[in-house]
Amino acid sequence: MTWSEVLADGKERQTLFATLAGIAIALFSYTRFLRAVEARQGVSFIDPVHALAGPIDLTWPIFLVLYGGLILAIAVLARRPLDLLAAMRTYTILIVMRMACMWSLPLDPPPTMITLADPFVETFTPGSAALTRDLFFSGHTSILVMMALIVRTRRLRIVFGALATVMAVAVTLQHVHYTVDVLVAPMAAWLAVTIAGARPTDRQAPRRS
Repeated sequence: MTWSEVLADGKERQTLFATLAGIAIALFSYTRFLRAVEARQGVSFIDPVHALAGPIDLTWPIFLVLYGGLILAIAVLARRPLDLLAAMRTYTILIVMRMACMWSLPLDPPPTMITLADPFVETFTPGSAALTRDLFFSGHTSILVMMALIVRTRRLRIVFGALATVMAVAVTLQHVHYTVDVLVAPMAAWLAVTIAGARPTDRQAPRRS
């Protein structure tokens, strides 16, 4: 379906508005939730992988991979409205899952963490405090794994899979996340995609051009 067809179809139009409302509510709630998490004390533990490697400051590579992956994902998914809506529903579920996990397992940041401050956000809002307790599970890794599971072509799955792997290694080496945060992220992404019915096989077959 094209965007015109989605807007012309009553059912799909309702789905579009419901999806937009859902992700807006989730993001609004998420930002408020993160402030509460940041103010809450948690537990920390010795990570054996951290003891072997790092910390290494990979802030710029991490955000280049993240934003590059997001731009590519939007460019690809925007061509097929139903695919983009499926991705948005999945991300909404992923947000809710992260909130539940962070609330259930409050963690203090690894003692050797190099804070991951978004360089683009800092450019426009200097002095903003970086988050350190949004740990379990890795959002950066899970969103890229999510995209690898949603896109239709094998080539794109490989690209997003590679980006997710680079991200997982980078946030671990920077000690931004405990290793378990990163290991759980792909499973969480798979579960969110499954719940949302966002796998390519769950959606209508693409039209031939």
